[in-house]
Amino acid sequence: MSTPQLDPVIHPTHRLRICAMLAAGGTLELSVVKERLDLSPSALSKQVAALVEAGYVRQGRPRDDGRRVWLTLTTEGSRAYRSHVAALRAIVADGESVPADR
Repeated sequence: MSTPQLDPVIHPTHRLRICAMLAAGGTLELSVVKERLDLSPSALSKQVAALVEAGYVRQGRPRDDGRRVWLTLTTEGSRAYRSHVAALRAIVADGESVPADR
């Protein structure tokens, strides 16, 4: 496996939380993500668009109900999210291993 890397697309807090929700929940309805993050529709749209543009999230509408939008983490998005989280954990672990000056 390659060295874990922070991902500048995932790093902003709202995008990180969206990826975390999708990694845990699989496919989620956009309204659930919106409610959980307490974002305005335009702010959420901007965050989701960045993830979709990077190829990390797939957005779709069911044929029988075009009003609902579903989000899914792509394979590439899942890989990037796991690497980002591993890099964050490594940073935290490095910080915890430094002796505190007392």
